[in-house]
Amino acid sequence: MATDAVEELREQCLKRGAAGIKGLGRTFRIMDDDGSKSLNFPEFEKGLENYGVSVGKDKAKQIFAMMDKDGSGTINFDEFLEKLRPPMSNARKQIIAQAFQKFDKTGDGIVTIADLQGVYNSKHHPKYKSGEWTEEQVFHSFLENFDSPCDKDGKVTLEEFVNYYSGVSASIDSDEYFITMMKNAWKL
Repeated sequence: MATDAVEELREQCLKRGAAGIKGLGRTFRIMDDDGSKSLNFPEFEKGLENYGVSVGKDKAKQIFAMMDKDGSGTINFDEFLEKLRPPMSNARKQIIAQAFQKFDKTGDGIVTIADLQGVYNSKHHPKYKSGEWTEEQVFHSFLENFDSPCDKDGKVTLEEFVNYYSGVSASIDSDEYFITMMKNAWKL
């Protein structure tokens, strides 16, 4: 029954587009007043309400209880967001990992501005062209797409990259289409 509630919440988030789950994460980060990266039930309920997803108090309690594995009365919202992500096939996970490897030029498992230089062309970005932003600002903006909403540090890990693409994946039914899209986007 609790999995049905999670499925309902997932569907409501995905109706907001590929970044729907990530947006809920952003809302939770704002609700996390003490910076603990975890939420108690009132914070969780308020976060759902503020994000505009409505599952009702009973279902919210079911979801919270399912996610609160240790019974501490709090849930880690990175774990929560991971469980909220729709499952992906191994083929999708593999192509995402390949794209990350290409993205991670230094091979250290973390993508930073140094990895983007020479790979991502900022010269065509409208704000760079207008002189409003420097090349570094364009790189920061690009990395923010993938960076965890819970930990904006300008560095992107494989987990954050997978989190981003799980939202994209949820909106694409066919593995073949998803893989083609990834190959084209990352020139794999």
